[in-house]
Amino acid sequence: MKTAIALITLTLVLFAVPADVAAQDLAIVNARILDGKGGVIERGSVVVRGGKIASVGSGAAPSGVQRIDAQGRTVMPGFIDAHRHIATGDPAEWLEKRAPAQMQEFLDAGFTTVLCAICPDQALELRQRVASGTVKGPRLLVGQIILLARPGPPAGRGDPARFDTSRPPMRPTQAAGAIPPAETIKTVESIASRKYDYLKTIITTTPGGPEVDTLKLIVAEGKKRNLPTITHAVSVIDTLAAVEARPDVLVHTPHIGHLNDDAAAVKKIAGAGIPMTSTLQVFAPHFSPDNAPLFRDREPFPWNTLSSAGDGPVNARLLWEAGISYGYGTDTTWPPKESLADELRALSLVFSPRDISKIMGQGAARSTLRQDIGTLEPGKVADLVLIDGNPLTNISDLLKVMVTIKDGRIVSDARTRNGRATK
Repeated sequence: MKTAIALITLTLVLFAVPADVAAQDLAIVNARILDGKGGVIERGSVVVRGGKIASVGSGAAPSGVQRIDAQGRTVMPGFIDAHRHIATGDPAEWLEKRAPAQMQEFLDAGFTTVLCAICPDQALELRQRVASGTVKGPRLLVGQIILLARPGPPAGRGDPARFDTSRPPMRPTQAAGAIPPAETIKTVESIASRKYDYLKTIITTTPGGPEVDTLKLIVAEGKKRNLPTITHAVSVIDTLAAVEARPDVLVHTPHIGHLNDDAAAVKKIAGAGIPMTSTLQVFAPHFSPDNAPLFRDREPFPWNTLSSAGDGPVNARLLWEAGISYGYGTDTTWPPKESLADELRALSLVFSPRDISKIMGQGAARSTLRQDIGTLEPGKVADLVLIDGNPLTNISDLLKVMVTIKDGRIVSDARTRNGRATK
C-alpha cells in the first residue's frame, strides 16, 4: 500500500507540468545523484534553468521552479551511445517509416545522444528533423566512412565482424592497394560539404601497406575542416598502428590479441590520450526470447569469435588502469534497451557499477568529443534520466528509466505513455 501511495504521489508531482515543458525551469529534489564522473550525492538536488544545469548539490532547491520529488531514486546524466548503427534496410523507407519510432525507443531507454558512425545521407535529414523538433529523438551525431586502402576480396558473406580480416588466420599477407592522396582529400571534402560530424575509418594494416599514411592524411585534412576522425581498430596490432596517426577517437576495445603480457603496448595505447569506445557486447551472444544465442546480424552466434568476449573486457580493464578515457558504445542495431542490457553484462565482468556510471557519463561524452554533455555540472546541457532504483547496488537498475529529460525538456515518461499511468 505504501509503495502504491508513493508511486501515485510521485506521479502527481512529476506530471503536474504544463504541456509547454520547454518553458519550465526544473528542480529534481531528494535524489541520489550520480554525476557521471564517478561521484555520488546520496540526497541532493539538480536545478535546471533554460535547458542548462544551474546547480548540483546537497542543498535545498530554490523556490519558483517546477519541483520533481525523486523520493530517493537515482538521477544521472542522459545516456550516450557513442557508437551505434541506426539505419537499416532501404534508407529512404527507414527515414520516413521506421526512424521516428526508433528515435522514441532511444528516449524511452534513457538515451539523449546517439553517435551513428556509418550513416547514409538520410541520417543527416533525421538529424535536422530531431534538431528542429519535427521528430522527437535523441541528439544525433553522424559519421561517414572513408577508406584507408583499396579493399581486398571479402573473407566471407554477411556481417563483416563474422569474417574480420583483422583476426588470424584471415589477416592479409600482402600490401593493400594505395588510394592516391588527391582522391582521399576529395572524399574528405565531400563528407565535409555534406555536413557530417565525423570521418569514420577502419584500419587493418597490411605488410608494407598504405593504411597508416592514409590515416595520417585523413586526420590532417579533417582537422583543416573541423571534422574529427574516428578509427575502428579491433586488434592490438591495428590499435597500435592507429595511435601513430593520432585519430580523435578509437572505436572498439581491441579484442583480438592480448594486452596482459604486453605492458609497453598498454602504455602506448593509453598514453596516446585518445578516447576509446567500449562495444564489448558484439562478441558476447545476444539471447532471443526463445534462448537462441544470436550475433548482431540476428543470425546464429559464430562461436569461433568467442575469444573476443574474453579478450575485450580484459584489455579494457588494463587500459582503464593505465588511464585511458573509456566510453559506452554498442555497435549494434538491437533495440537500445536490449543493447544496454547486453553491454552492461560485458562491462560488469571487469568494471564496478561506479566505474560503469563514469563510462556511461563522462567517458561516453569524451568518445563523442562533446564537452557539454555526459556529466551533471553547472553549465552543462540538461540531459538527465530518473531511474527507479540504485545502479550502484544493482547495475541492471539502469534498465528502469522512469523519466528522460533532454535539453531541460521531459521527452519520455514511463508512467504516462499512451495517456495512462503505469508502473
